[in-house]
Formats: sequence, structure tokens, C-alpha cells
Amino acid sequence: MSDLPPQSENQTREEFLTARQLAAILQVSESTVRRLAQKGRIPSIRLTPRIIRFHLQSVREALDGTKRNRRQAGEAETAQLSFADLLA
Repeated sequence: MSDLPPQSENQTREEFLTARQLAAILQVSESTVRRLAQKGRIPSIRLTPRIIRFHLQSVREALDGTKRNRRQAGEAETAQLSFADLLA
């Protein structure tokens, strides 16, 4: 038996986003989201060869980790993805 409170179907679905939904949140293009996922820069869940989903909290943690690594390396902190993030 689980100690977790029951979740409605909508709550569960909102946790996982499409590339389009994530792109809107991050204010980048959908192709950028897909490219970042393909390169392993952000975590993704591939359901089929054509269907991919993103867990928002995991993506935020991955992007925060990137900012922390830059801060430790002495680079300036940015609020959004930099061109280096997009082209790397």
C-alpha cells in the first residue's frame, strides 16, 4: 500500500510535457528542446521512436545543474539558456 496521496489523472498528466509545452515554458523553439534532449542536455522519456515526453522538475534540475557548474567555473550566471547551451 502506498503512502502517497491519490492523484487525479490530470495531475499525473501535467507532470509530463510534450516538446511543444516544454518549449513554451523555456521560451525556446520545439526543435531546440528536441535537440537538447537528443544530445542528453535535458532528460527525456522516449515512449516510442516518435513520442517523447519531459518531466518538468527533472528538466529544471538539469538546467540548474548546468548553471551551478558554470558558476563554479567562474562564468556569469544566466536566467535562460545561453547560445552555448543551444549549440553545444
